[in-house]
Amino acid sequence: MRLLIQRVLEAKVEVEGKVCGEIGKGYLVFVGFGAQDREELLPQAAKKLVELRAFSDEQGRLNLSLKDVGGSLLVVSQFTLYASLVRGRRPDFSPAAPPELAESLYDKFVNTLSQTEIPLQTGIFGADMKVSLVNDGPVTLSMEF
Repeated sequence: MRLLIQRVLEAKVEVEGKVCGEIGKGYLVFVGFGAQDREELLPQAAKKLVELRAFSDEQGRLNLSLKDVGGSLLVVSQFTLYASLVRGRRPDFSPAAPPELAESLYDKFVNTLSQTEIPLQTGIFGADMKVSLVNDGPVTLSMEF
C-alpha cells in the first residue's frame, strides 16, 4: 500500500465535469495498492495518516496534525503509484493489485478513515478524474506499508 500525501490549502476532484470531492486545508491523499496488499494493513495506515504531523506550529516546525488544524482529507485511488519504470519507456503496472482487490481495499480504507473525526471526501474508484489542488509549502510525503 502506497500513499502520496500532499498538504493543501484546497483540493478537489471532478468526474465528468462534476465535483465529487472537495476540501479546504488538509491532505490530498493518492492511494495505491500492490498485488500483495491485505486488509490487515488498513487500520495502521489510517491511524498513521490521521495522526501525521505535517502542519507547521508557531516555530515553523512540522508538529501539528489534521485534528490540530481542523483539516480534512481528500482520498483518491491511483494505481499508477505501483508503476514500474525499470525497463523500457512504458510503465509496467503488473505490481499493482488487480482492480477487484484494489477496489475492495480502497473501499475498506475509506470506511476506516470515515470512522475518525477527520472530515473526509473521496474520488471515484476507477473513474477518469480531474484533480486540482493548491499545494501548501509545498509539502509532499510518501508512506508505504
